[in-house]
Amino acid sequence: MSEHVVRVEWCAAPHATKPETYSRDLVVHVSPDVKIPASAAVEYLGAAEKADPEQLLVSALASCHMLYFLALAEGQGYAVSTYTDNAVGVVSKRDEGGFWVSEITLNPQVEFSSEKRPDAQALERLHHRAHKGCFIANSIKTKVSVRVG
Repeated sequence: MSEHVVRVEWCAAPHATKPETYSRDLVVHVSPDVKIPASAAVEYLGAAEKADPEQLLVSALASCHMLYFLALAEGQGYAVSTYTDNAVGVVSKRDEGGFWVSEITLNPQVEFSSEKRPDAQALERLHHRAHKGCFIANSIKTKVSVRVG
């Protein structure tokens, strides 16, 4: 098994456009050399030029799915040349109050460079297996849809 450690840092500072409140800007350290500038979502007084937690969740799911898909494709003899995903997460209000990321839709687009290429059914199966194997998908209660196109 594995363990994954991050350090989140925030320091008190006035908000850039609303001085009566605090800055939502923070830094996520994923390793000594990798720092992710982050903030709250713009709707919650965050900075648009920085990653917000909801985007990081969506990117974690999309990345996990992609990495699992690539491993499955390679194992079945398919060479992937490009993989892109315009993934979308939706924040909704819960019936019992509060908000949550209620839905994430993955929109993977895959190009293959090998002579062996999956047909539509095989591609669907690869994505289904990638979803079932993705650690992040197995860790959240959010509805996840994969639109293969």
